[in-house]
Amino acid sequence: MAKKKDNGLHCSFCGRGEYEVSLLLPGIEGCICDECAERANEVAKEYLAKANHAMMEDIDMATLPKPNEIKEFLDQYVIGQETAKRYLSVAVYNHYKRLAQHNDGNDDGVDIEKSNIIIVGPTGTGKTLLAKTIAKMLKVPFAIVDATVLTEAGYVGEDIESLLTRLLAACDYNVEEAQRGIVFIDEIDKIARKGDNPSITRDVSGEGVQQGLLKLLEGSVVNVPPQGGRKHPEQKMIAVDTKNILFICGGAFEGIERKIAQRLNTHVVGYGAGNHISRLDREKLLHFVAPQDLRSYGLIPEIIGRLPILTNLEPLDRDALRRILTEPKNAIIKQYHKLLEMDGVELVIDDEVLDYVVDKSIEFKLGARGLRSIFETIMIDVMYQVPASGEKQFRLTRDYAAQQLEKSNFEMLAQAQ
Repeated sequence: MAKKKDNGLHCSFCGRGEYEVSLLLPGIEGCICDECAERANEVAKEYLAKANHAMMEDIDMATLPKPNEIKEFLDQYVIGQETAKRYLSVAVYNHYKRLAQHNDGNDDGVDIEKSNIIIVGPTGTGKTLLAKTIAKMLKVPFAIVDATVLTEAGYVGEDIESLLTRLLAACDYNVEEAQRGIVFIDEIDKIARKGDNPSITRDVSGEGVQQGLLKLLEGSVVNVPPQGGRKHPEQKMIAVDTKNILFICGGAFEGIERKIAQRLNTHVVGYGAGNHISRLDREKLLHFVAPQDLRSYGLIPEIIGRLPILTNLEPLDRDALRRILTEPKNAIIKQYHKLLEMDGVELVIDDEVLDYVVDKSIEFKLGARGLRSIFETIMIDVMYQVPASGEKQFRLTRDYAAQQLEKSNFEMLAQAQ
C-alpha cells in the first residue's frame, strides 16, 4: 500500500505529518489530527465535570435563596397554601445548608439530618404544581416520580430503585450531583396497605413498596439501573448514596378526614354530640392531620418516622379558584391570550365567564385542575375556527361558554366520574 504524499501539513499539537495520521483537520492557524482531537474532547469533558462538581460543592450561604425568597417565588405561580409553601421553603433551604455543612470541612460533631417532608391535600390543590415550581429555581437536580407504578421486585411494575433513575437522568447521570438532589414522590397514598393489620398475603404494590422505600428515605447506597431494571437485566448498575437526597412526598389521602374525626372524637357531618366544639367542618379537618392518622390510613410506622415534616394543603375556595384563573404567571387565561395573540387575535373575556368556570369547577368538585379542563372545553371551537377567520378580536361571553359546555356533554362526563 502506497504511503500518503507529504504536503507539508503537520498537526499543531503532536507534530505528526498528514501521512502519519488518519485525518488532519485544517484550521486558521494550524491543523489538528483526529487522535489529538479525541484526546482534547476527553480532557474537556473531564474538566467540565470537575467544574460542575466544584460548583455544587462550593455553596455560598450568602447567595443562597432564603426561605422567604423561595416562598416569594412560589407565590408567583401558586395561589394560597401559605402553610405548605412555608414548610417547603424551609425544607429546601435546610437542604442547601446540609450540603454546605458537608463541604465546609468544619467537623464540630453536629450533623444536620435531612428532614423529608410529606404533604397531604385533596386532588387539584397544587401538590405537584408546588414541586414543579420549586424545580424552576433550584440549583440541585430535581425529579418528580409517581408511586402508583411501583411494585415489589419480581412483580409487574417498576422496582423501587427506579425512582432514582429519573433523578440520574435529570443531571445527565452525574452521580455526584444526583446524590445532592431532591425527589418528589407523588401519589404516596396509593401505596398504603389495605388494612390496619400487617398483611398476611402479598401486598405487592402497598406495604411491600413501603418497606422497600425505607432504605431510600433514610439514606443508604442503592444500586440503580440506569435504563430501567427489568427490560435490560444485563446493564451495569450505578451505585447512588441517598444520604443527602431530600424526599418530598405528596398524596390526596382520600377519606383521611374520617380518621382524623375519629381521633378527635368528632362527627364529620356534625350531628349527634351536641357539643359545638366537636362539630368541625369536614374541609377544616385536614388542619389537624397527625402522623397517627397516616398510620390509620395505611402507612407503616417506619415510613412515617422517615417523613418527619407533615403539612397539609387546604381545599381551594371560590376566591382562590377565581384568582388561579388570572393571577399566576402561567395562568390559563394568560396562556390563551398568548396563543391567540400569536395569530393576531385579541381575546376579550367577560368577568361572568370566569365566575361561570369557577362555579362549574366547584359543582363538579374538580379543584384547580378542573379549571383548565372546563376552559379547554369552552375554547376548543374558538381555537379551531378563529386563527383562519381573519378576525382581529374575539369576545368570550357567558352564554357562549355555557353553550360550549352543553354541546360537549361535559356535565354528564364530570358527573359520571
